[in-house]
Amino acid sequence: MNVATTTERVTHAYDKIRKNADILRKRFSRPLTLAEKILAGHLDNIETQDWDPGKSILALRVDRVAMQDATAQMALLQFAQAQIPRVAVPSTVHCDHLLQAYVGADKDKENALTVNREVYDFLHSAANKFGIGFWKPGSGIIHQVVLENYAFPGGLMIGTDSHTPNAGGLGMIAIGVGGADAVDAMAGLPWEVKHPKRIGVKLTGKLTGWAAPKDVILRVCQQLTVKGGTNHIVEYFGPGVSSISCTGKGTICNMGAEHGATTSVFPYDERMGTYLRATGRADLAELAEKNRDLLTPDEGAEEHYDRIIELDLSTLEPHITGPRTPDLARPISKMKAEVESEGYPNELSAALIGSCTNSSYEDLARVIDVAEQAKAAGIKVQTQLLISPGSEQITATIDRDGFSKTLEEVGATILTNACGPCIGQWRRDNITKGDKNSILNTFNRNFPGRNDGNPDTLSFIASPEIAMALGLAGNLSFNPMEDELESRDGKKFRLAPPKEAAEVPQNGFVTAEEGYAAPGEDGDKVELTVAEDSKRLQLLAPFAAWDGNNFDRCPLLLKAKGKCTTDHISPAGVWLAYRGHLDKISDNMFLGAIDAFTGERTVEPSKRARAFKAEGRRWIVVGDENYGEGSSREHAAMSPRFLGAAAVIVRSFARIHETNLKKQGILPLTFAEVADYEKVRQDDEISVRGLGNLSPGASVECVLHHSDGTENEIQLKHTLTEDQINWFKAGSALNILKKGGD
Repeated sequence: MNVATTTERVTHAYDKIRKNADILRKRFSRPLTLAEKILAGHLDNIETQDWDPGKSILALRVDRVAMQDATAQMALLQFAQAQIPRVAVPSTVHCDHLLQAYVGADKDKENALTVNREVYDFLHSAANKFGIGFWKPGSGIIHQVVLENYAFPGGLMIGTDSHTPNAGGLGMIAIGVGGADAVDAMAGLPWEVKHPKRIGVKLTGKLTGWAAPKDVILRVCQQLTVKGGTNHIVEYFGPGVSSISCTGKGTICNMGAEHGATTSVFPYDERMGTYLRATGRADLAELAEKNRDLLTPDEGAEEHYDRIIELDLSTLEPHITGPRTPDLARPISKMKAEVESEGYPNELSAALIGSCTNSSYEDLARVIDVAEQAKAAGIKVQTQLLISPGSEQITATIDRDGFSKTLEEVGATILTNACGPCIGQWRRDNITKGDKNSILNTFNRNFPGRNDGNPDTLSFIASPEIAMALGLAGNLSFNPMEDELESRDGKKFRLAPPKEAAEVPQNGFVTAEEGYAAPGEDGDKVELTVAEDSKRLQLLAPFAAWDGNNFDRCPLLLKAKGKCTTDHISPAGVWLAYRGHLDKISDNMFLGAIDAFTGERTVEPSKRARAFKAEGRRWIVVGDENYGEGSSREHAAMSPRFLGAAAVIVRSFARIHETNLKKQGILPLTFAEVADYEKVRQDDEISVRGLGNLSPGASVECVLHHSDGTENEIQLKHTLTEDQINWFKAGSALNILKKGGD
């Protein structure tokens, strides 16, 4: 399998988009949005496909699959279980999540290679066996590497990371999924997703001063909230679009995962062409130019968005988001008052720049502008400053251009090209659990405990230049537009807004491909070895098929209150070490969830689940709104399935997690009356009946058996299709795939 994005593949994609878009226009007699064109061009069969946004299930043929090392382990273990010799679509694995940030790039990478050797060897051998490209540890963060090498305007890709939509900055429909979805696509099956509705974001004006692309998405997240984009594609349009660079667009699309959108996308423009040419893909830029009509919305398509948000970039002020949720944003001018009113620790214990969201050359160029002002004034940062470049290519280029030297001179530590603190891979010697402190970062998520394992670390999000400025001040309430710093000679001065940075380096990128390994041609000779006593990897056994009985008097394992993200269900941090070992990682199940009856974090939920499993009893979890928000990690579905979950009943689901539950054979159910959540008591047993007649659109009967002998009969809803009901009956979607789709 050639994993490169070739002109032949792109030409084929454009031909199909043109053909299918014409069919849709004639069918509906109206102009098409950009997202509609790209989705139509990737339909498995446009003649038989229903086209009803919010209701239909689209069957799509993807151009590419990308996996990061933490999620790739379980995805490839499932692919191996399916006994398919080679992937059917171009696929890659990127080793970026398992590198812990501590002292700096070289030593941290060396340590990761030692600690994770068994996992890296497994992933590399699996990539060789199945025809998958392999990006070694230190080569870069998955989404930056995809943008540099594989993404193309008008393409469709899925990735086992929720921030896969980063590629929307290059005009691609890129969607985060669980590993089981990736397995289907790699096996050559159509990939299915609920047909997203459409939100249009009209951009006018141009960013000025301290405002950055990051502020666009912080403002949009504030407007949509963490669930407002669910089952929608957010499509940016308007005259302001062309004022934002390709990597700036990527930042906006990347963090669109935080308002729940299926994905976000920008139309093709000259800024994308500039980036394609700078990254050695002039041929793709020429193809895109020739097919620009396919890569932009039709004239008049604006009338066919389900909702429109308008944003004047010229008036946009820098924002700071947090803590605890990525939609709690405010303009920086209001931050000082809020620090005082809310009692947030004002002193910053760290400032962190990078992650998949903000680690491009342009991001670091704007940071350098601020850093050079500090250097000229003879001052350094007043807190720990950590920089995570996005890729081997970015690091090599900023080294050549002197950025790294300047950053180190003002007190920064350059980390390896990996996720690091963004995903919880951060070793902190100065902060322990229980220490209340504030950090400012350029990441995308700020759930409690996510960055350093300490739920009392308050994580705030801002643009790279704002993170640099506040790092120089050392406090959260500093506003560079109004406040002053003191130079080495005691003079007061105000930082100037960063000059418009080069979106690509003037002297070109330093090409760096040492970290890439192409798959071999003799994969059938490669053996996947997993030691029986391994603490990191475990071969999978199939989940048992449904026994045909109703779920009768299942104990309630947990009633979660409020935000219950995949970080709460399956925490990362130190637990990333066990992403390839389902039994071991299941010990972290629901450790971050808040018990509705105590208001505290759950106590030993996995032990209770294992006890129920030993007794042969299936159990049930009840959740609140937007249950499963956040990461695509399917461990949040696989661990409950492994430990005996029968169903998850909630007020509402986040998209990826609901699909992951379906794939693993757990029934995802919602209260027909959301107030029925309040009827669930601590010692309840729950029955789910009528499963023999389970059918699309039909409600499900449920009985809450209370410990005092009383009962409540309630109705539950589901979104299962006929195929998904078959997954449930078979025990998992993988069981059906392994049988050949019967």
